[in-house]
Amino acid sequence: MTSVIKIYALFIGSCLLMFGGGLQGLLLSVRGAEEHFSLLALGLIGTGWSVGFVTGSITVPFLVKRVGHIRAYSVMAVFGTVTILLNLLWINDIGWIVLRAFSGFCFAGAAMIVESWLNEVADNRNRGTIFSIYTTLNMAASTLGQLAMSVTGVTGYVPFVVGAISFTLAVLPTALTSTPQPRPLASAKIDLVLLYKTSPIAVIAAFALGMANGTFGTLAPVYGYAQGLDAAGISILFAITAILGASAQIPFGRLSDRIDRRLVMIGLSIVAAVAGLLMVIINPSPGIIMYVLFGIYGFAANPIYAIAVAHANDFAKDGSFAKIASGMLMILGTGLAIGPAVASVIMSSFGPVGLFIVTATFHAALAVVAFLRMKIRPVRDASGRMRFRPIEATKATPETVVLDPRSDPEEAEREKRASTATA
Repeated sequence: MTSVIKIYALFIGSCLLMFGGGLQGLLLSVRGAEEHFSLLALGLIGTGWSVGFVTGSITVPFLVKRVGHIRAYSVMAVFGTVTILLNLLWINDIGWIVLRAFSGFCFAGAAMIVESWLNEVADNRNRGTIFSIYTTLNMAASTLGQLAMSVTGVTGYVPFVVGAISFTLAVLPTALTSTPQPRPLASAKIDLVLLYKTSPIAVIAAFALGMANGTFGTLAPVYGYAQGLDAAGISILFAITAILGASAQIPFGRLSDRIDRRLVMIGLSIVAAVAGLLMVIINPSPGIIMYVLFGIYGFAANPIYAIAVAHANDFAKDGSFAKIASGMLMILGTGLAIGPAVASVIMSSFGPVGLFIVTATFHAALAVVAFLRMKIRPVRDASGRMRFRPIEATKATPETVVLDPRSDPEEAEREKRASTATA
């Protein structure tokens, strides 16, 4: 009973964290556009978050080792709260770029500690269930945070204060626990050479998706604002994209368990590229066409990263899941950091619609490379595969990798046997 209560408390803490993160991410892009920040500055705000997130994923384990989980988590929550309030008090493009890096750092650290706690109470019987519920709730909470902007608006102090309250409340589950602290956090085990040798297309996919989806997540709100959408319209637009993207993960993931995963990646990348191309050609005003094309993009683009991770692990040696997944996160983070800065320059030249030139280009390139790789390397037999599991790529940390059932060799073997039985 105590374990059950602890799990639900941690789920609540994680949801509050994701709610605040979803609200803050969308809010800064729209409010920045309203404050007439340059496109380059808006792109660098997204870059700052990614750099901070990757830095936090690497360095926070050392902080936790020094002061413990509860104190480290409290530090993350305090700095996260202070950062979003400083966004309100210091409305300046350079200031927001710096502050966004601190937000990414704090968000990575807090998420890692929650995931470490969940991993402590998980075992081989319930790890898959815990991981799936955790991923689903995070996606839902982040979407609700984005939708909250339709209520709070972007002007004034209210949205910033709501975000700060959410970050502060997220600390309560760990602060009030009477259970022993969990095992030390996992340091990122990265071997990029091993990853590339295992699956070149996985490396290319991680970078391309970081460039495309990082650009979309940071600058699509700016596009919506430039097209005349208000705060409510932008939040609903992103909610549609997130909901359709989340709903597509499991069906396409299960499809990739049965056929060549690269075929699924190609199909989804083509659809995402076509959606971007249509946005460039039509450049729609607010209305049904814009909502439909955004929804199609989210539906197609969201599942690809998790499928790429599954494909890489189809060819990985036993026990190397953590290294493979951590390497994928590092490459994805690199794309997430570079993409918004590059796209902001293109948008300055071609207008806001230049955003979709970037997304269409990288998704089309991924489809082409995946097709060429199919000519070089045969599909892996179903008996050698792990089953697909959804991943919220841009919020994943090294502790997410540890929590994933595929990181446990015994569980991974059961996953393969189950996949073979259902193939």
